[in-house]
Amino acid sequence: MQTSITAAFSAVLTRDLEGFQKEIALFPDDETLWETREGVANSAGNLALHIAGNIQHFIGQVLGEIPFTRDRNAEFGRRSGTRQELIAALERALDAVRQVLPRLTVEQLDAPYTGHPDVRASTLQFLLHLCTHTSFHLGQAGYLRRIVNADGRSTNTVNAARLA
Repeated sequence: MQTSITAAFSAVLTRDLEGFQKEIALFPDDETLWETREGVANSAGNLALHIAGNIQHFIGQVLGEIPFTRDRNAEFGRRSGTRQELIAALERALDAVRQVLPRLTVEQLDAPYTGHPDVRASTLQFLLHLCTHTSFHLGQAGYLRRIVNADGRSTNTVNAARLA
């Protein structure tokens, strides 16, 4: 049975993961997806891989016991791939959110999160972190898309009306 807090986390993560898919789809080709500019270490492609891997690992594997092998080095080290490939990875992250979050109980949310050795927080606090972390990187990807492609269009992804 889904609690109101897991429903809220699901709404934010769904909005942002779908928004990430929109940002990736707006790149005019697969090559520009991997471009950066001076002072920027990660491309939008790397950010999409990172968020997809992050959610599939910390929510899917750790909380939902969905098999997944994360390759964090590849998330940041890869320099090519297709938009469709990244959109599919983000869709798998969405699937993890849809499968796992509705099943979490209040007791699980209040329990310490044990899926990250450096984290000393409750599962609820860690889920809040994952929401803000996803939004942060979505914003970075949006600005990169605009800069790399000289395309000022907004996807209007981080909009509170999209939470419904």
